[in-house]
Amino acid sequence: MEDSIVYAKKYLEDLLSFFGLNTDVYATNSDDEVIELHIPSTHLNGFLIGQNGETVRSLQFMVSTALRNNGYEITRVNVDVADYKKARAERLGEAAVEWINAVKESKKDMPLEPMNPADRRTVHKLAGEHGITTESEGFGRDRHIVLKAPVEVES
Repeated sequence: MEDSIVYAKKYLEDLLSFFGLNTDVYATNSDDEVIELHIPSTHLNGFLIGQNGETVRSLQFMVSTALRNNGYEITRVNVDVADYKKARAERLGEAAVEWINAVKESKKDMPLEPMNPADRRTVHKLAGEHGITTESEGFGRDRHIVLKAPVEVES
């Protein structure tokens, strides 16, 4: 476990140095299966995050692939730049609660815009906590969630 964390941290620091950013990456493990790598705020935040978080997800993929290819036991990685993902999850959570309430009021299904897997997971979880069922539809970049209206049971 510790070997996986050390390797992931070093690999990401080496990747960042390629872009001229010599900074310490903070590494922890949130549970026994995911390595959390935090890049502190720098002048390259926008570049490292990328449009809609694409670059940070690519960095995450590269570190995970390197771990897998080198036979490490832990290969799931979460990379965050200046708490971007944390703030994004909070904003998404607020929007999801509004969508859930709209579905409850209108009693109509609501298809959402396509989302990445992490965002879909957040919405699925919140909807379940609020008693709304969800369904993922579509493939690849077009995959999206449909919030299902609660079914009224006649007595």
